[in-house]
Amino acid sequence: MKTYLQKIWAMVLVVSMVHLSCARPAAASFSVGEEREVGEALLYQVRLAFSLLDDPDISQYINDLGADVLQMAGIQYFNYHFFVINDKEFNAFAAPSGLIFFHSGLIETIDNEDELVSVMAHEVGHVVSRHIASRMDKGMKVGIGALALAIAGLALGGGGVAGQALVTGSMAANEALNLHFSRQDEKEADLLSYGWMKKLGRDPEAMEKMLQVMRRITRYRMGQVPPYLLTHPDPEARLGYIQSLIAIENPPLSKQFKQTDNFAFLRTKYRILSQVEDEGQFRDFLINKISDPQATPLERIMAKYGLSQVEREASNYERSQALLREVIAALPDKPILLVDLGRGELALGHKDKALELTLKASLQNPADLWAVFQLAKIYQELGNTKEAEVNLFTVAREMPQYSEVYFEIGKLRSTQGKPGEASYFLGKYDLYEGRIKLARENFKKVVKDSSLPLQILEDAVEMLATIKRLEDKLGSATDNKKEKVQEEERGRRLAPHPLWNSR
Repeated sequence: MKTYLQKIWAMVLVVSMVHLSCARPAAASFSVGEEREVGEALLYQVRLAFSLLDDPDISQYINDLGADVLQMAGIQYFNYHFFVINDKEFNAFAAPSGLIFFHSGLIETIDNEDELVSVMAHEVGHVVSRHIASRMDKGMKVGIGALALAIAGLALGGGGVAGQALVTGSMAANEALNLHFSRQDEKEADLLSYGWMKKLGRDPEAMEKMLQVMRRITRYRMGQVPPYLLTHPDPEARLGYIQSLIAIENPPLSKQFKQTDNFAFLRTKYRILSQVEDEGQFRDFLINKISDPQATPLERIMAKYGLSQVEREASNYERSQALLREVIAALPDKPILLVDLGRGELALGHKDKALELTLKASLQNPADLWAVFQLAKIYQELGNTKEAEVNLFTVAREMPQYSEVYFEIGKLRSTQGKPGEASYFLGKYDLYEGRIKLARENFKKVVKDSSLPLQILEDAVEMLATIKRLEDKLGSATDNKKEKVQEEERGRRLAPHPLWNSR
């Protein structure tokens, strides 16, 4: 389990990396190239500090929504990537070079897809307007230690005791430190988000609802302000601004937009929450939602879906499958539910049935990477390594930052008696998990094996160069004890185990 101390250390490393990679006169601007450099190392540190919820269905959903917003934003300097972090804080942040993160705690508070898109569009607005680069420039004009402590405090959650102590201390060290977006920054991002929402055919009133949630949280916390509201200040003023835009709409917004289908949002939300929430509390919430007369039919049936995922996490597979079948009966036109059902059949040891269901879903939606990934795992269980390999490499090509796919390929190569290639893919897995030391050790094994294909050797050399670049920026701050534990954990995962494919 990643502790607060690890989060602090990771964020301090991030800021140290910013300082090292951006050494320049204080008056100089933060360039696009520098922003890309910072983003590269930042992602590895975020992976070190937090667990990412990046299964193909979750990642594909959040990135497809992001792609919709980016179409409205026009040509960009960066290749954007959207991530979900396992963290209970009400938080989201746009990082350098188009990396945008949503904490599970924020997703928990969101009721529908339009609200999620409104937050996403707001964060993209900050990146497009180069507000992040401006904040970096301001940060470089103050002591790097103060900036590191302040960011670490915000990462912890500025409302907590430890977070408040860090932020207060850093502010006292240098009164000029200013990490939050300005009111003008927020107004610019809100205006862009409002316009993009309308172009997407989504009701901008979702922005109003999200700002009302932020205002309520601000009042409820009574001084313990969550990180999002520290960096995105003054929800009251922002709410008034958005309400003024809504008031002058003619015809009213309610007559301009159709209601969004929230199936994909609710499925993704409950997939996420079933993995991170307290089982008992979440189960009670879902049971209440199922019987809530004010809930819509879709909300009630998707609460039943959420309950199926809670049962799965508790290894109650039969009960999970029964609930899923009820959901499928109500929503027969959603092939991704067949993938979930097939996943349950595999957990029960019904490999042929799992294959039948998942193939059916994949034929209905060939672009569904959740189906492709599950097919790979089913084929592995059936001993069909050729088909497993085809599907795993499809996922790796379409989702190159999904670390788990490299673990699965490495495991496959190991069973095929190809230790060199296994080391290569496990090295990529370690690198994308932020385990730089383990990644370096694996890639060193690869470059010593002259029997490997030239492309793998060349890529391993490039990966070693990437690691050296990261270490030059981050310094020798590897937590050896932590990496030893991770290495032992990985060893356990590589050992034969009947639950390998029940994830």
